[in-house]
Amino acid sequence: MTTIDNGVNVQALLDAREVLKGAPEAAQFTWRANSKWTKGVHSTTTIEKFFGLGQEQTHKNETEFASDHPAVFAAEDNGITPIEYLLVGLAGCLTAGVASVAQNRGIQLRSVEATVEGNHDIRGILGADSDVRNGYNDIKVTFHIDADASKEEIEALVAQSQKRSAVFDALTNPTDVTVEVA
Repeated sequence: MTTIDNGVNVQALLDAREVLKGAPEAAQFTWRANSKWTKGVHSTTTIEKFFGLGQEQTHKNETEFASDHPAVFAAEDNGITPIEYLLVGLAGCLTAGVASVAQNRGIQLRSVEATVEGNHDIRGILGADSDVRNGYNDIKVTFHIDADASKEEIEALVAQSQKRSAVFDALTNPTDVTVEVA
């Protein structure tokens, strides 16, 4: 029997699922980002601490993300645009899901690539046309997966990844967002 190793500890995930079924309060997580303006439209956001499993948690490393606008927007292009981070999050979440589902289903992956494209009419954010929304018009994710599986099995694991993706859910279902000044 061939051992499948996509680098995902599925047993730990399944064990966590069982534990959290009996302790739903521990499943309540609060993810945090702290953004500081630098200059112009450039800001830096750090991620380090979060709340989960009933207590404060800390990532292994603090991670820093730069946001800016490209030179075509008369900016300094010191980082990707905030709207591009949505694509990063979606790609990362769906790809992680593919690896996890493949491991759970005994499918050995050789390579997984996702191309994520978001079509965006920027007249809305520029205030040039009040009838144009500020966000993406649509987003398309295209996977290229090389695995020991049929096309149907690969399509099924992508579908399951999409079904369980927190980022896909946040982008496709209304999420209450509150913005306030402290």
